[in-house]
Amino acid sequence: MTRWFATLASFLTGLLLVGCASMQGLHTQASLDDANRLAATESLNGASVSRDAWPATDWWHSFNDGQLDQLIDEALAGSPTLRVAEARTRQALAYAETTKAALLPQVNADFAVTRERFSARGLTPPPFAGTWATPHEMQATLSWEIDFWGKNRAAFESALGQARAAEVDAYAARLALSTTIAQAYVTLQRAYLQLDVAQATLKEREQIYALTRDRNAAGIDSRLELKQAESALPATREQIAQLEETIQLARNQLAALLGQGPDRGLAIARPTADAMPSVAVPSNVPAELIGRRPDLVAQRWRVEAATKNIDVAKAEFYPNVNLIAFIGLQSIGPAGFLTAASRMMGVGPAITLPIFEGGRLTGNLAGKNAEYDIAVEAYNQALADALRDVVDQLTSFHSVDVQRTEQREALATAQEAYDLALVRYREGLGNYLQVLSAEQPLRVQESLDADLRARTLAIQINLVRALGGGLAEESPHLAGTR
Repeated sequence: MTRWFATLASFLTGLLLVGCASMQGLHTQASLDDANRLAATESLNGASVSRDAWPATDWWHSFNDGQLDQLIDEALAGSPTLRVAEARTRQALAYAETTKAALLPQVNADFAVTRERFSARGLTPPPFAGTWATPHEMQATLSWEIDFWGKNRAAFESALGQARAAEVDAYAARLALSTTIAQAYVTLQRAYLQLDVAQATLKEREQIYALTRDRNAAGIDSRLELKQAESALPATREQIAQLEETIQLARNQLAALLGQGPDRGLAIARPTADAMPSVAVPSNVPAELIGRRPDLVAQRWRVEAATKNIDVAKAEFYPNVNLIAFIGLQSIGPAGFLTAASRMMGVGPAITLPIFEGGRLTGNLAGKNAEYDIAVEAYNQALADALRDVVDQLTSFHSVDVQRTEQREALATAQEAYDLALVRYREGLGNYLQVLSAEQPLRVQESLDADLRARTLAIQINLVRALGGGLAEESPHLAGTR
């Protein structure tokens, strides 16, 4: 047996020297970006920094709204979209298992009983030539592709990388669903806040209309002021109707995101979500983001899989050695089939060497190199986009914070001006035009207040998404798969 392996090794060495196709000039061109190379220090300067700023897996609980908690938990438990993503993960894992099988010996057993007539002029010798007989054959075959060049191991690791990417994609779908629900919930809350403004406006305009009607009856105001006050009422009711439509549409959207019918949306009450008390970023966003963002983690696994695919393509340039052994029984006719005389057995290597493939191997390797370059550049762009995403949310949050400070001052001033104009109008010292002039900036500021409150929540949700939404760095399902 030792001499047999020595002969095989010498034979393979000779084949490698004279027969293998050339890989000269075939290589990858892209390289992975270093996160710390992408400068973000100045852009993040001034942001509150905390080691615990990474979102928790159940980040939505920080908004202190029990109904929002229930909606997201319900969606994550029964969403068809998430079930599809989970099924894709199972599919990728199953494929990885099929590729893993190539690393192990394969054993098959066959049994055949065939009624046939042997040719009188064929290979079958007398006395069976030209007669009918029933050959019996039973055989067990062992085959094992000896993975000298690591091709099968690389194929398994590539499939495993794709499975890991699919699992992270499933988390990305979970994050996308939860943030979409939260954003739809904020849209619903904004509509309610705007509805409060519209209903309060309607009430005040009804009071002004009643006052103008009395002034007209007393001869203080003309019919023009009366009609102006009256025309403001249907316009406000129209706005209320539009906001009620927005509320119902937001409920319908939430119901659909839960995988339920529109009736589920009817049970959704007015939101009460509060903004988080503070917004902070982790101490080292660029470096740690690559392990926290689902899109970056998944793409990193795809790059790893592409690397293994290159190893597979390179291994195909070398000889393939398949060790085959068989043992069994064979007999023409049932007589003596189970005796020692019917035994058959054999063992030996089957060696395949690529000598001239018409460019198939080099073309395949060039394609795998290009796939790697594509995966790397997609990762590099995703990394740049991820950093921009985080900085964008912080920029918007800072801007909204400044806007809210100015808006609160503007609202107080507008409210004071409107109150003065209304007092003067009631006492007969002012006219309706002054009331209208003071009312317009007040309504603008009240509407802006509702928008900024809702936008604060929306930005905080976007920042959670930008920071990865609590993705765990260790894969729970794929641990120990290797």
